[in-house]
Amino acid sequence: MTTGVQGQAGGGPRRPVRIANCSGFFGDRLDAARLMVDGGPIDVLTGDYLAELTMLILHKTQGRPGGVGYVRTFLRQVEDVLGTCLERGIRIVANAGGLDPAGLAEKIRAVAAALGLRPNVAYVSGDDIVGRVGALQAAGEPFTHLDTGRSLADVGVEPITANAYLGGWGIATALSRGADIVITGRITDASLVVGPAAWWHNWERTDWDRLAGAVAAGHVIECGPQACGGNYAFLDEITDRRYPGFPLAEIAADGSSVITKHRDTGGTVTTGTVTAQLLYEIAGPSYPNPDVTAHFDTIQLTGQGPDRVLLSGCRGTPPSDRLKVAMNYLGGYRNTVTMVLTGLDIEEKAAWARRELFDQLGGEDRFDAVDVQLLRFDQADAASNPLASAHLRITVKDRDARKVGRSFSDTANSLFLGGYAGFHTTGPPGSATAYGVYWPALVARDAVTHTVVLDDATTVEIPHSPSTHDVDLAGDVDLAGGVDLAGGVAFVRNAARTAPATSGGATARVPLGLVAGARSGDKGGNANVGLWARSDAAYRWLAAALTVETFRELIPEARGLPVHRYDLANLRAVNFVVVGLLGEGVASSVRLDPQAKGLGEYVRSRLMDIPVALLPPHPVEDP
Repeated sequence: MTTGVQGQAGGGPRRPVRIANCSGFFGDRLDAARLMVDGGPIDVLTGDYLAELTMLILHKTQGRPGGVGYVRTFLRQVEDVLGTCLERGIRIVANAGGLDPAGLAEKIRAVAAALGLRPNVAYVSGDDIVGRVGALQAAGEPFTHLDTGRSLADVGVEPITANAYLGGWGIATALSRGADIVITGRITDASLVVGPAAWWHNWERTDWDRLAGAVAAGHVIECGPQACGGNYAFLDEITDRRYPGFPLAEIAADGSSVITKHRDTGGTVTTGTVTAQLLYEIAGPSYPNPDVTAHFDTIQLTGQGPDRVLLSGCRGTPPSDRLKVAMNYLGGYRNTVTMVLTGLDIEEKAAWARRELFDQLGGEDRFDAVDVQLLRFDQADAASNPLASAHLRITVKDRDARKVGRSFSDTANSLFLGGYAGFHTTGPPGSATAYGVYWPALVARDAVTHTVVLDDATTVEIPHSPSTHDVDLAGDVDLAGGVDLAGGVAFVRNAARTAPATSGGATARVPLGLVAGARSGDKGGNANVGLWARSDAAYRWLAAALTVETFRELIPEARGLPVHRYDLANLRAVNFVVVGLLGEGVASSVRLDPQAKGLGEYVRSRLMDIPVALLPPHPVEDP
């Protein structure tokens, strides 16, 4: 059954396509699909379910009796809205296929049949290369770690998942062939939007600026309510404190878009909330995707009234001829105990507990890795018992599960009557748990076959887009700061900061967050912190004052680690990437905040000498 629009039908540019998001992660609100379908007119319903960690979770799930490699909860969402979507011609596009998009597509057909419906279901495949890693290595592909420079062979491991990031043209092809539902595995998050936009407007593969605009819009809405005030730094701007609505991108034929949400939903959409999401989990301003490299330092944001922000001007250049690959391998096993220390002599108690524990276990060197963190929450003369407490968090890792299993837990328990005064734990130590290690790498795109399997089982191979090696850009691209194609990767050089920083006048030592917002997140073992200002004057100060050295002072954990800074003056923003802060990725991180979600707010809480003239109350300008 196909009742929707079949792409460009001639007669000039079509109206903007309304692409909605109903999921930002595996575990998001189940009722979001229904809310987006019933909340107002949309053309395409998308859902993003995959992250590096999710692929590992799905691998574990798939290996259990009766387990599957796709996102089961997506079936419930489809069941809720399928009839309405078919009736209204709303297409559904989701990466919920995970490690088994074919299996999910077949299950959707079964769910639809039970409802008396017959949708046209297609799926995208080719991303899963785990079974070919050895052959590709033998052919000369080193799978070099993007941050450490080590080849996969150096560590002598076999990945349990390996998925190349595909682009949006498979989705566009499936939609043009009449698909009502398109299921994918590991594509880039933005491709969920790029594919439908390219189909709707009948774009060409070399429409770089249009595609780049769709990538930017896709990046904004991929994380659901974060674009609508979720996780937003400036609480004073969120006057509607209901759970935020999910976002929509109204993408025009020229690639510009309006970011919005349905009426009478919580939260807000402002240039600030969109800026925050543009800075989320990025590195430099050049944002690579398989279909185009989008240059985020060319984006312009303009408020268009309540809950409507125009995103325009994003320039694009051809993509690289290599695709990113997300791999995971089994790192070993771990166990953690968190001891509570109360009142006096906190550090002495912690040292004693550590020595007692490991003396009984045979020493710290017995384990592959040991992490000990003393977390000082305690206050002198505390007003309540909990406020007088600190935590000693001890994690052990080893390839042998027995070393970190019950023997570790039982030894930790033995300290209850033989340890420091007031010994107790936040919970009983458990059994050893397996953890994975994330390995980001690149692979030649020609080694990956991007295919679409249509509803009638016809397979269509999707050609790769022209890359920087295939296209002569001379005279064709005029980006501020110039384009450098060295190494086959296009990027925009950051324009020099010509505006003088605020100088002179009184300063006050106050939290940075009084003048700067922040959004932080993880990219494998790296963490990014994007900071932006709400006025030109505040940005001039921020850009001059927040050097890499200053940033390291604000985050002591970053000392000794590589820190990269990138400027996005068009967004009044600077972005920092701390390489290796999260260790070997979320699944193996021992941090309390393994995905660095709170890192930006920590930076905002740090004190700096800030010009009094910039401090609130001051007007918030619209970029």
